[in-house]
Amino acid sequence: MPRSCTACNKTQPRFSREYSGKVLSITHRREKQDMKIGCVKEIKNNEFRVGLTPDNVKSYVAAGHHVYIEMGAGIGSGFADEEYVAAGASLLEDPREIWQLVDMMVKVKEPLPEEYPLFRDGLILYTYLHLAADREQMDALLAGKVKAVAYETLTETDGSLPLLAPMSQIAGRLAVQEGAKYLEKTYGGRGVLLAGVPGTPKANVVVLGGGTVGTNACKIAVGMGANVTVLDISLKRLEQLDDMFGSRVQTLVSNDANVERAVLDADLVIGAVLIPGGSTPKLFKKAYLTEMKPGAVFVDVAIDQGGCGETSRVTMHDDPIFVEDGIVHYCVGNMPGAVARTSTIALTNATLRYGMQIANKGLEAAIAESDVIASGINCYDGKVCCKNLADSFDDIEYVDVKTLV
Repeated sequence: MPRSCTACNKTQPRFSREYSGKVLSITHRREKQDMKIGCVKEIKNNEFRVGLTPDNVKSYVAAGHHVYIEMGAGIGSGFADEEYVAAGASLLEDPREIWQLVDMMVKVKEPLPEEYPLFRDGLILYTYLHLAADREQMDALLAGKVKAVAYETLTETDGSLPLLAPMSQIAGRLAVQEGAKYLEKTYGGRGVLLAGVPGTPKANVVVLGGGTVGTNACKIAVGMGANVTVLDISLKRLEQLDDMFGSRVQTLVSNDANVERAVLDADLVIGAVLIPGGSTPKLFKKAYLTEMKPGAVFVDVAIDQGGCGETSRVTMHDDPIFVEDGIVHYCVGNMPGAVARTSTIALTNATLRYGMQIANKGLEAAIAESDVIASGINCYDGKVCCKNLADSFDDIEYVDVKTLV
């Protein structure tokens, strides 16, 4: 039987499906496709998230767009190819074909060097980028004249970071979970249980930064029964945390003296510092290591922006820790990838709204109409359009994207 198309309000033929065991495809005939949207499988080490869910595909297709998905892209998050087909996507086997076909590529993590040759003039890239810690990627985006829209810098009118928030929530909660694990003696930790038991001391957890990551880290650490201290430069934010947690959390102004005292007494330190689009300040000093408790753990959630520890370096899920001067460092750059199903749903719940604005209006019109969309533009036509990003490099000039569209 024919079926109705909600995008064009006309009766359309049934979807046609072909499945040979290798290629799964779908054709939905429309008089007009406004934008071609693409999503490929993430190739970063142990990254199982995906940029679009089948429900996202339905939304784009209903608005008149065409969506291309790489075969197997959603499997790591629990979404089968058949679900994307049922949602109206076209599945392709070769990711290079998708990169070349689409107007906008929707991802989760930044492209890796093997994907740089696929950059091209005018391509919209909608994903996490974290360019302040990745000059090579930034230079490739500029050279390719890619229109790079970064999740982590898109800022709402109230100052919130709606596309960073869901992953920050997950990373903050995971930081305590992972820190508690690596405090175990078998991993080189102190052999301390966060909550202790009657007659033994609780672990001391120090959270550097009281934003979304820090707040969620506090929630889990308090829930696990630890002694928790949180530091932030904003007195207003400390007041909010005091109202939220009361006597269960010690709040301190973040300065060198307070950070040092707190860290030296800590069993677990969580780095939760953020400058949107910019390099992270190094609050966790190398000099602290030899004075800290042997086997203490440092979880640097800020590592994807360069890290807030002087001794931090990026690690991967398959080799997540290293020990320096007796302190266990956990510096995984894509922490939420460990809980891919939860992370994908949480992320795409947030990204769809702004992705639809870009697809429906076109990027240039969306920028002209919305300061929120404009705030997400990191690179455009070979120029850097994020001030915090430009300020992270001595030789990069900031250009307001609204002067370019």
